[in-house]
Amino acid sequence: MSPNSTEILDEFLAQLKEDLVCRRVGRGLARLEEHRGLLTSFDPGQRNAAAFAGYLAQWVDVGFQRPGLVKEIVARFSKAVRARLPLHDYLYLRMAEGMVAMSEESKDEALRHFDFVLSLEAETDDNELLAIANFWKGRCLRMKGEYDQALAFAVKGRELASDLGHEPMAAVMRVLESWLFFQKGDVKLAIDILHEAEAILSKTDDFLTLGNIHSSYGRIARRQGRYQHAIDSFARAIAQYKKRDPLHRNVARSLNNMAYVKRLIALQLRRKIDADAARRRKAATRGRASNGQGKPQYRGRFEQLRQEALAELAEAAAIYEQYENHHGLGSVHLNYAYLHLDNGDLEHAEAAAKTAFRLGEEKRDHILMARARLLLCMIENALVEEGIGESTEPGNHARLAQDFAHEAIELAKHTQNRRLLAHTHVWQGLTYCNRFFDDPDAARRCYDQALTLTKGDHADSAWEDLQSLKSKVLRGGSVNPTLRAWSQGSVGDKTFQQISEEFAELIIPKVWEREGRKVSRVATRLSVSPKKVRRILDRVGRRKPRED
Repeated sequence: MSPNSTEILDEFLAQLKEDLVCRRVGRGLARLEEHRGLLTSFDPGQRNAAAFAGYLAQWVDVGFQRPGLVKEIVARFSKAVRARLPLHDYLYLRMAEGMVAMSEESKDEALRHFDFVLSLEAETDDNELLAIANFWKGRCLRMKGEYDQALAFAVKGRELASDLGHEPMAAVMRVLESWLFFQKGDVKLAIDILHEAEAILSKTDDFLTLGNIHSSYGRIARRQGRYQHAIDSFARAIAQYKKRDPLHRNVARSLNNMAYVKRLIALQLRRKIDADAARRRKAATRGRASNGQGKPQYRGRFEQLRQEALAELAEAAAIYEQYENHHGLGSVHLNYAYLHLDNGDLEHAEAAAKTAFRLGEEKRDHILMARARLLLCMIENALVEEGIGESTEPGNHARLAQDFAHEAIELAKHTQNRRLLAHTHVWQGLTYCNRFFDDPDAARRCYDQALTLTKGDHADSAWEDLQSLKSKVLRGGSVNPTLRAWSQGSVGDKTFQQISEEFAELIIPKVWEREGRKVSRVATRLSVSPKKVRRILDRVGRRKPRED
C-alpha cells in the first residue's frame, strides 16, 4: 500500500492489528503517520472504513494523537452509511464510539456501545475484538467504582487474549486486574501481577502501560505509607509517559498523585515541628533553657514540599484542561483544597472542594462527588472547632458537617470503593464528636462501621483519621462534669428548680438530635410540652428561631 493511497487495504489493517497485539507501538504509530492521507481525506463509504475507525480508536488509546481525532472520524458515518455496513465492520465502528465516550467520561454511554458488541459475541469469530471490548468495559466499570464486575470483564478479556497467544496484549489487561485486586485488599496478588506484566512489557515500547505499572507501584506504596518509594515510582511513571507524549493525561495523573504524597510528608513534618515546639514550651515553663529554635531543616523542607506540590498541581491542571478531563481536574482541586485546609485557609479550601464537586456532578462521578463532600465535612468541622460564625448562627457549621458526611456516605455507597466508604463513616463519627453534637454513642457506631470496612488497611491519612476517631470515642465515655458534681451532692447554691432547668438544658438538646431534630418527638419521648422543648432549645441556641 502506497503511503499516499487513500484506499484502506486488508493488508494495512492486518499490519495495524499485528502491531497492536504484539505491542510494537512505535512501529504502529509510524505506520499511521506514513498514511496520514487516510485521515485528511477519510471517506466513510469506502471499503474497510469502519474497521479502520475501530483500529484507529485502539491506536489513539495507546498514544496516537488525541481522542478528538476518533470523534471526528466517527462523526462522518451518516445513518445511511451505517445501514449499509457489514456486521463485522459495524462492530468496529461501535467500538470506536465507545472509546470516544470513555475518553469523555461518559461511562454509561460507553458501556452501551461495548455491551452491544459483546451481545453479538456468538455472531463473530473476531476474538481480538471481543478481548478489547471486555477490557474496555472493565475499565469503564472501574471508573464507576464497580470493582467486582470490572474484574470479571478484565479477566475475560485477558483470557481471550492469552488463548490467542497474544501475551503482550494480555499483560496490558493484567495491569487493570492488578489495580482491581489492590482495591479489593489483596496487595500481594496485585504486586505479583504487576511484576509479571512488567517482565513481558519491558521487552516492548508500550511506554504508556509501563508508566501505568510504575504508577500502580506508587499508589500501592502510598497506601502503605512508604512515601519516598511512592514518589520515586511516580517519577518513573512520568518518565515513561513522556517518552510517548510529554502532555499525556497520565502525566497529569502522576503529578497529581505525587503532589498528594508530598502533602502527606509535609503533614508528618508539621507534626514534628509542633512536637518540637511543645517540648520547648514545656522546657520554658520549667525554667530550663530551650534548645534554640528547634530544627530549622524541618521548616525548610516543609515549605519546600508544599511549594513543589502546588507547582505539580498547576502542571497537572494545565494538562487535564487540554483534555477537558473532569475527574482529573476534580482530583487536582481536591488536592488544592487539602493544602489550603492544612494551611488554615478554610475559605479557599471550601471553594476548591465545591469546584471538585461540580466537576464530578457534571459527569455523575460518584467517587469524585463523595470525596468532595467528605472534604467539605472536614472543612465545616474545622469551622466548628474554631467557633467561626457561631455568634450569628449557632450550630450551623456542625449541621452542615453532618449533612456533608451523610451525603458523602450515600454517594460512596454507589461504588464498591470500601476505603472511601470507610473514610466517610470516620468523618461522620468525628462530626458526632465535635463540641456541638458531643454524641459518643453515635460516634462509636460510626467507628465500628469504618473498622469493619478498612479490613486492616494501615498507613496514610485515612488510617490516622480512624485512629483519631478511636481516641475520641474512648474518651467519649467520660461523664459530663456537671452531672458528676451533682452525683456527688455538689450543687452549690442552686435550688432544685434551677438544677432541673439546667438538667433540661443538658438532656433535651441531646434527645432532639437523636429524634431527628423534631420538637414533637422530643415532647412525646420525655412527656413534656412542645413549648418547653422549644424554649430550652432556643436558650441553648440549638433551634433556629422560625423552626416549627
